[in-house]
Amino acid sequence: MSTDENLENERTAEEIFAPVPVDLKVPEMALLLAWLIPGAGHLYQGRTGKGLLFMICILSIYFWGLSMGGGHVVYAQWNSTEKRLPYICQVAVGVPALPAIVQSMRSKGKDSEPFKIFGNKIMAPPLKIDDPARGIDIDELRDWHNEYGYLFDMGTLYTMIAGLLNVLVMFDAFAGPVFILPEKEKKKAAKAAAQEADPEKTSSKKET
Repeated sequence: MSTDENLENERTAEEIFAPVPVDLKVPEMALLLAWLIPGAGHLYQGRTGKGLLFMICILSIYFWGLSMGGGHVVYAQWNSTEKRLPYICQVAVGVPALPAIVQSMRSKGKDSEPFKIFGNKIMAPPLKIDDPARGIDIDELRDWHNEYGYLFDMGTLYTMIAGLLNVLVMFDAFAGPVFILPEKEKKKAAKAAAQEADPEKTSSKKET
């Protein structure tokens, strides 16, 4: 096989692994949509397969985790009682986690209380009242842990993972996919470049 044929084969291999052009449309809009609803940014870009895959997988993980703790594992609270750090990850899921902010605001209002769904204050921060003088000891977070056991922690973890996964999806919607050339193809490309740069030296090595 001649040198020209070898170069042609190596170029063909490079073309096989070459990045595929992707129309990202308006990347900032795709990023926003990807945060609001997992996969929506990809649907906006016409990347339907990826969009549906991300949407189904991430939302399934999120809502499965939410159900593990009876709808209580996702809530927003930042005060002297508790700084709910997991919510920083959970809110990356977008719209499905935003009701927690509404519930948190309503729980602080004097004339309002968190919304109830079927009598359950879903995504509302836990109530804590400790007044020994009046014999009042209310700690909803403690009660949730007692009721759901390890499922409460697992649900928190699942919803956090869903949020972190969506961060990667958001990056993909904004910047596009990352293409990595296999190491074998990198060596072929380097060899081809060396042959093109100094064909006489390469041919003399083969003769030796």
